[in-house]
Amino acid sequence: HGNVRETYRYLTDIFTTLVDLKWRFSLLVFILAYAVTWLFFGAGARKRQRYVEKDGKCNVQHGNVRETYRYLTDIFTTLVDLKWRFSLLVFILAYAVTWLFFGLIWWFIAYCRGDLDHLEDHAWTPCVNNLNGFVSAFLFSIETETTIGYGHRVITDKCPEGIVLLLLQAILGSMVNAFMVGCMFVKISQPNKRAETLVFSSHAVVSLRDDRLCLMFRVGDLRDSHIVEASIRAKLIKSKQTQEGEFIPLDQTDLSVGFETGDDRLFLVSPLIISHEIDERSPFWDVSRHQLEKDDFEIVVILEGMVEATGMTCQARSSYLADEVLWGHRFTPLLSLEEGFYEVDYGGFHQTVPVPTPACSARWGAGTDWGRLVQTGDTGLPWGCRAGLLGLGQTGDTGRVRLDQGTGAAGWVVGMLGALGQTGGTGAGGCGPHGRAPPMPLSCP
Repeated sequence: HGNVRETYRYLTDIFTTLVDLKWRFSLLVFILAYAVTWLFFGAGARKRQRYVEKDGKCNVQHGNVRETYRYLTDIFTTLVDLKWRFSLLVFILAYAVTWLFFGLIWWFIAYCRGDLDHLEDHAWTPCVNNLNGFVSAFLFSIETETTIGYGHRVITDKCPEGIVLLLLQAILGSMVNAFMVGCMFVKISQPNKRAETLVFSSHAVVSLRDDRLCLMFRVGDLRDSHIVEASIRAKLIKSKQTQEGEFIPLDQTDLSVGFETGDDRLFLVSPLIISHEIDERSPFWDVSRHQLEKDDFEIVVILEGMVEATGMTCQARSSYLADEVLWGHRFTPLLSLEEGFYEVDYGGFHQTVPVPTPACSARWGAGTDWGRLVQTGDTGLPWGCRAGLLGLGQTGDTGRVRLDQGTGAAGWVVGMLGALGQTGGTGAGGCGPHGRAPPMPLSCP
């Protein structure tokens, strides 16, 4: 059959069309149908709803707010928070309405006094000279409120009600000017856009730092002008069920980033790596690499400080989901010493490199002398903890890692971590069967 233009008719009987296909095309459609379905629903199942977007926007919408009058009690903040198109609309309407309102009153005074009936009577003294209708009254209102100066239209001293109205319009016009110009000034000078040049690393990492397991992320400031009194905070957002059975969908837990020691106060001249030590007070104390891969949480980081140019407080936010936390990685260095200055290469700001890191939780590795285990090949360590070290040992990584458990003893290990590599580990990482370990009396939770 040639020159069949109405091919859509084949789709109206899709079942017969598929049955009539040749076997190779039928098998192709069969495979594609399942593959597309799995990919579609699989992608939807893995998508996690963020509490805070990477750019700092909060995904919270307030619905069913009945007491809307509360917004009017703080009308200034309400106007400042409006989008620009609505702010400009309110700005224009505020002036237009006051001009029209007082223009109508000026016209009404002229109408009640009979000025409009004596326009050709030169012996008549009107309230406002040369006011001959609503348009001229509207123009006189604009001239009065904006103080651009009177021409032929000018108020006379024979109109006491006009003098009172002139005083009222002058006072009210000054208030409208102060309010609207203040709103626009605050909106223009808001430091929200300053946060656009405060950057966070796209991933957080978990690795050893001074023989302690730490969660780390990097922050930087792209501008030459600095953020004054900069401070950093981090919160863990995760669902929780209390002992009484109460379910808290978005429980917030503080992550210590140096508040006790003052390390949360930053001198943000060059990019800094913010570290959260995973100790017994940390919510990640019992989290291993395998648990991290299947856990569901969000880490919200908040950087605050004052803009050096304006003195206004600026806040930048970002977040990391569980799949954005890389276990066994650390950030690449950015700072290099040039002739007379330090240079920051922001091209590698988000880059990380794998490093030897135990795959078990910090609880299981607490008190472990990593340097001794690596140098002696001691297999007394649970397999899940060794797996993270072995995996990089077999790759030939030549990175230097200090493994002295903070004692200050010689514990720098360079290269392949061969001592543990000789134990025959597969380097798969994880705990128990996920690390593909042989049967062991000890394993990670």
